[in-house]
Amino acid sequence: MGAINRDCWYLYTLNPPSGAKGRVCGIQEPDQTLEILMTHLDPKIMSIFTQEVCKSGEEATIKSGIDRIIPNAVINEHLFEPCGYSMNGIFKNGSYMTIHITPEAEFSYVSFETNYSQTSYKEIILRVLETFLPGKFVLTFMANKTSVGNGTHGEVERMVALKEWLRLDSQFCRFQNYDLTYAFFTKFPS
Repeated sequence: MGAINRDCWYLYTLNPPSGAKGRVCGIQEPDQTLEILMTHLDPKIMSIFTQEVCKSGEEATIKSGIDRIIPNAVINEHLFEPCGYSMNGIFKNGSYMTIHITPEAEFSYVSFETNYSQTSYKEIILRVLETFLPGKFVLTFMANKTSVGNGTHGEVERMVALKEWLRLDSQFCRFQNYDLTYAFFTKFPS
């Protein structure tokens, strides 16, 4: 999804053919996934995810503010040698969040993903952006019809700007069981 001449996002999906045996029927459980893929990240923030600045994954989690993006997660994190970071957080209700970081300036990258159920994801999105200060990012939100977060599709469509980030592209797709919103943002020119 997105323009082929700039950052884009690939989605692979499979729906069983009509009348296929083993087709999923009945009531669907609410399901949603928010994903934010960030590049051109702030070098000072990225330095937190090196062993020159932090000695452990836990120290990097606290120093960066990752533990405050969605509070109350049980977090398992790892700080790689000489740099890099990965974490998985689990909530009491079984939801998750995961973050993976490549901090090198030449190709800095952070991915954030969660299935934490919310009626609005704007505050979580803003906390992620304020934590990492990306130069640009792709945001995707996918939810089935029973998700309480279904209103997020319209919410993202109304996000022409988020603080200093301007939306350059937005697309919406309806699939058999899920709807997907894709948006690409970049910092305002300075």
